[in-house]
Amino acid sequence: MELKKEATILFIGDSITDANRRREDPTDLGYGYPLLVAAALLERYPELNLSLVNRGIDGNKITDLANRWEEDCLALDPDIVSILIGINDTWHNVGTEAFGTQESIDRFEFYYRILLQTVKERTNAQIILMEPFVLPHPIYRKEWRIDLNSRIQVIRKLAKEYETDFVALDERLNALGMKQSYAYWTGQDGVHPTLAGHAVIAKAWLEQLEN
Repeated sequence: MELKKEATILFIGDSITDANRRREDPTDLGYGYPLLVAAALLERYPELNLSLVNRGIDGNKITDLANRWEEDCLALDPDIVSILIGINDTWHNVGTEAFGTQESIDRFEFYYRILLQTVKERTNAQIILMEPFVLPHPIYRKEWRIDLNSRIQVIRKLAKEYETDFVALDERLNALGMKQSYAYWTGQDGVHPTLAGHAVIAKAWLEQLEN
């Protein structure tokens, strides 16, 4: 992927991207992978004068992202759009009749397509799709896979169809969890990365950029 001079790189998604950013400050990147990616890129390419923007909002599902897409994505006219979304769609389905159903997955795909199509039609942005993930700590997080795996497959399919870049995270983080401990990478809930987990995500993102 080519980085242009004065490019705007947008990170958008849920709490994993949000990472406690101060929303009253539009330049704040939070403490997570967007900050780590930004630090690396600004150090590597000082001559490019890059702008890096975080528009993650904790708790967001795909429909929340769609509802704010105009303001938080398209209006910024980014050169690179990086999307990480999906775990809250699974979480909100847990314990409901929608959990793991094809109807729910189809709805997820429908809204995701809207996001991608509008970026393609209204900007010249390159797109990076990041897959959601869950680690089995606590152990009952394994049950979430019934719903989440299908969403991951949708995102992989859309990445191919729309010819976007793709960052695989689920298998990578789970493999690391088996070697060290799951909590080391995603704390006590199997979802929200620790600093080490965010470093893994940032590394994977940068590897894809340089690919």
